[in-house]
Amino acid sequence: MTTNVPVIDSHAAPVAGRKNFLNCSSGFLSWAGTLDHKRIGIMYLVGVSLAFLAGGLFALLVRLHLWKPDGMLFDNVQYNQIFTLHGAFMVFIFVIPAIPGSLGNMVLPLMLGAKDVALPRLNLLSFYLWLAGALMATLAIVLGGFDTGWTFYAPYSLYTDQAVVTIGLAVFVLGFSSIFTGLNFIVTVHKLRAPGLTWFRMPLFVWAIYATAILQVLATPVLGITVLLVAFERLYHIGIFDPRLGGDPVLFEHFFWFYSHPAVYIMVLPAFGIVSELVSVHSRKPLFGYKLIAFSSLAIAIISFLVWGHHMFTSGQSTYALFAFSFLTFFVAIPTAIKEFSWVATIWKGSIALNAPMLYTLAFLIIFAIGGLTGVILGALNVDIHLHDTYFVVAHFHYVMMGSIALAFFAGLHHWWPKMFGVMYNETLAKIACGIIFVGFNTTFIPQFIMGSRGMPRRYATYVPDYMGFHQASTIGAMVLGAGVALMVFYLVASLFQGKKAMQNQWGGVTLDWLTPTPPPLENFDEAPVVTTEVYDYSTLDYKAMQTPVA
Repeated sequence: MTTNVPVIDSHAAPVAGRKNFLNCSSGFLSWAGTLDHKRIGIMYLVGVSLAFLAGGLFALLVRLHLWKPDGMLFDNVQYNQIFTLHGAFMVFIFVIPAIPGSLGNMVLPLMLGAKDVALPRLNLLSFYLWLAGALMATLAIVLGGFDTGWTFYAPYSLYTDQAVVTIGLAVFVLGFSSIFTGLNFIVTVHKLRAPGLTWFRMPLFVWAIYATAILQVLATPVLGITVLLVAFERLYHIGIFDPRLGGDPVLFEHFFWFYSHPAVYIMVLPAFGIVSELVSVHSRKPLFGYKLIAFSSLAIAIISFLVWGHHMFTSGQSTYALFAFSFLTFFVAIPTAIKEFSWVATIWKGSIALNAPMLYTLAFLIIFAIGGLTGVILGALNVDIHLHDTYFVVAHFHYVMMGSIALAFFAGLHHWWPKMFGVMYNETLAKIACGIIFVGFNTTFIPQFIMGSRGMPRRYATYVPDYMGFHQASTIGAMVLGAGVALMVFYLVASLFQGKKAMQNQWGGVTLDWLTPTPPPLENFDEAPVVTTEVYDYSTLDYKAMQTPVA
């Protein structure tokens, strides 16, 4: 994508001593009160990374407990609390805000040629609401924990003596953070695109964040209302979900999944956007089927509002509702498959650079294909009756959530790390970590598919000895996965202190984010860009020059 601004030499090193968003000011208050989208993105990155590590620690404790059939570490109540903490931290505090909050804040205004997001103060408020929600969730642990599972199903969430109201209010606050972020991105895309950046010249990461923002604004209020109703039910006994008072607990499931299935796509659509960028840049080819991928993001956003009932096939719905939700589950696979085939077609006969971002991307394509296909299996009514609430569902969920979204997040983090900080991580260690994470993840969850198909129910603190071998293999895989993540954290943090200077355009990207200095200045661009060519035009880049070492 060329512009009327001076073209930046792709293989030049950053200018020494140049002011950028990292060194333009210093001190705690300069960060705590910043309105710069890039600094807010960095703060989100630190926060969601800590949440991810906490959620991962809870997961390792669950797996270690399940090493033996009778359990090793906890009693039943403690076990319920630990796996609930794992789910709540991973879903609400990490996965939903991770990509929009960190990489979305960092990259989206750069890709649009904007100086900042449209509503910078609202952006900072969104971060502090996220932080407040995370702290409230942590407070719920101190107040006695919560053991309802991350879904907070009634009537158990109404009867338990755990800190359900506190965690419910935490989710409510986190929901407002998500809504404000979505509003900000929608306004930014509509109002702050650079001259010449038409809708069909926008990078596909922008399309994905835009579709995600629509879901955040429309679906998240339903969750907020639902958790408030649970709080009112517990405090004032008004009889909405409590069957003892004439309420209907299945109504809670309808409300919850009406949000939570779109929430799956709030999580995964930004991951799709990252992969769309990376397969193009690291295959050095324009994306195959650009408009199809863009429209498929909007199609997924729309259809995702209509499929919540496939989580409730065993809840006593009518036969016609079952048929409808089953059909829609298969139907939503079509725009998703369009993306997968377009990515593969882009890679086909491309000049593929097997660097760390691309390896994570290829791992995503494999993991997401497995997650998507097992989702179709669960959409079949007769099969779902057998597999419902078994470890097969756990494995499918993690292939989509952890396997796909986290891998895409890692890919995007490695891709934009040089642009964010102006330094390069150790590429060899990055490739090793990717391999360890891929092997560890599959070793963790493939045995769970087998267990689930054989009837092992999820969320149980104990199990019959027949499943011990599968559980132990899964636990070993989780430890390998944890080691890979630990290695990744090590070399990324180390690069901040002793990493080599990154190239100005480290990977040969052609979107506007790669035409800014590295790291970007406070206002992103020295001169306002004007887009004059179609998106993903690689014809002007000299890749041989990019491989020349910097003097």
